[in-house]
Amino acid sequence: MTDKNGNFPKEEWMDELAIARALHVIGVVIWIGGVSMATTAALPALRHGVFGPDRLAAFQAFERRFVWQARSAVVLVGLSGLFMVMKMDLWSRFSEPGFLWMHAMVGLWLVFALVLFVAEPLVLHRHFNVWAKRDPEAAFAVLQRVHAVLLVLGLVTIFGAVAGSHGWSLF
Repeated sequence: MTDKNGNFPKEEWMDELAIARALHVIGVVIWIGGVSMATTAALPALRHGVFGPDRLAAFQAFERRFVWQARSAVVLVGLSGLFMVMKMDLWSRFSEPGFLWMHAMVGLWLVFALVLFVAEPLVLHRHFNVWAKRDPEAAFAVLQRVHAVLLVLGLVTIFGAVAGSHGWSLF
């Protein structure tokens, strides 16, 4: 959809792209913002017993209220990202090293989509509950570390995507 100079024509679908980009950003804010809140506020408070002695019940109360927000945000980000790639015909960027940030976005999205829609409901939920009842200190420490890794990956990806979409490149 670009001309020979790589410019996008100003057509009516530009409004659609603006809406898609805005929805994409809203989804990322909710998604990675939720990871940040869980990593830096909720999980440390749970680990220190701020919400009472039953850490697992408190965690489940948080998770139950946020998991559908996270899942919805991940779906919104995936659909809006796919829409923008398709509408602007950006598939070739996935073969160019200067657009590594696009791979990072898709990779991070895949990790979260698999965790939120497959691993968590089918495997992790059951195993974590057993582990948290047996050894809550270790279970919640590992849970917080995993969230910290995911938060760092999310922030690095956001930095790379914003910088890359504005012309900055490592290559």
